[in-house]
Amino acid sequence: MSRDSNVRLSPLPALIFSSRWLQLPLYLGLIVAQGVYVVLFLKELWHLIHGAVSLSEQDIMLLVLGLIDVVMISNLLMMVIVGGYETFVSRMQLEHHPDQPEWLSHVNASVLKVKLAMAIIGISSIHLLKTFIEAGTLGGLPLCGGTEAAAAAAVAATVAKSCTKVTATGVMWQTIIHCVFILSAIGIAYTDRLMAPGAGKREHAGH
Repeated sequence: MSRDSNVRLSPLPALIFSSRWLQLPLYLGLIVAQGVYVVLFLKELWHLIHGAVSLSEQDIMLLVLGLIDVVMISNLLMMVIVGGYETFVSRMQLEHHPDQPEWLSHVNASVLKVKLAMAIIGISSIHLLKTFIEAGTLGGLPLCGGTEAAAAAAVAATVAKSCTKVTATGVMWQTIIHCVFILSAIGIAYTDRLMAPGAGKREHAGH
């Protein structure tokens, strides 16, 4: 016997269940944030094109990594917007749509959580790679914002880069935080794997 799709709920359960639509402005806000990242991407791309002749190889690499970083954050936003809305608010009926994301067909709260953790690790990897590239200036350039950096900028006005924002302590902590992200993702995936067999057994017992 098929369930009636138009089951009427009593007032209190209906109110509680309808409260999920309060999340709609949040997802609409993330769509606006997605547009801001598009503007940021075009801005960084213009800087790359405009300075293609004058910039050094390292500067170009850092700009390209910045573009990749924006794309990965944008992918993370799309995962949260589409997957979160589908999981927590309402179905979008994309089963037969030719552009349906492959991962959306089997998405749930656990899968979305693991995918978000992996996306965060990817973003952290890009930031860490940028830091490692800039770490070559450690000891060679003064720290930006200090008096030495101001003096170096005044003396060497023709030098493209007269200071650095990277410190040995910053590199160490960024590496530690990245490792914590990886361990957290492994822990989340392992916890979901432990819970999955139990959920399957309960479902089988219910039949």
